[in-house]
Amino acid sequence: MPPLSSLLPRLFKRLSSLSETPALDAQVLVAHVLGVSRAWVLAHPEASLSPEEQRRLEDGMRRLEAGEPLPYVLGHWEFYGLDFTLAPATLIPRPETELLVEQALAWLDAHPQRCLAADVGAGSGCIAVALAAHHPGLQLIATDISLPALRVAQQNAAKHEILERVWPVQCDLLPAISRPLDLICANLPYIPIETLRSLRLAHCEPELALSGGLDGLALIRRLLALAPRHLAPGGLLLIEIEATQGEAARLLAQSAFPQARVEVLPDLAGHDRLIRIETAV
Repeated sequence: MPPLSSLLPRLFKRLSSLSETPALDAQVLVAHVLGVSRAWVLAHPEASLSPEEQRRLEDGMRRLEAGEPLPYVLGHWEFYGLDFTLAPATLIPRPETELLVEQALAWLDAHPQRCLAADVGAGSGCIAVALAAHHPGLQLIATDISLPALRVAQQNAAKHEILERVWPVQCDLLPAISRPLDLICANLPYIPIETLRSLRLAHCEPELALSGGLDGLALIRRLLALAPRHLAPGGLLLIEIEATQGEAARLLAQSAFPQARVEVLPDLAGHDRLIRIETAV
């Protein structure tokens, strides 16, 4: 088998028309096959693969060339410094969603008495698990309409040893509970149908986790109608949005919570990304 020094350029060439980061993808895939870190791959150009490792590498390459996203090929992906199991039933975690987690954790740190939260549309559970892992006093309900997605969320809660504080619940948006929620986080489908049809990810990731209806705000509109009955006084609601939805989402939020402080927060690229609603005590 050829050493990594000659193997990696070949993989790069095969992936160059399929990915914006072909070198990185090749390194990550090889590291996954070898069971080592990407840093190890870069530090050992003389290493080579066994026949079995070569077979698994070629299988992964064929899947990538067929259009399958790298995180699904690997079966896991990093989010907020934690490793998450993934499956085709779940959305791939995006870096821009870390803004929601940062805002939630900052608010929880400033309000240590608040301990009950919900992650609406939990998918893989990346938001719920990240919050619970970084805030030991938090109890969290992870909801999703997709049972296969909730099974993945449950696996991730168990993987990070917080299953006793993260409760997966299959329901449409918010569960029927008697106690008000201190914090509600939501990364719901927000891509308009027409936009989604032109995106490559529409053929790779579950449409249930992507399609936000005609204007992308269908589920966000429904959540905002329900949330006032579930959010505790002085509570916080965080909703991720598509970059062009800032003003429309802000108006919907202000209408649902006329006495609350409503903000539109940008991501690191400067795009509108998060609706932040903090209610009065």
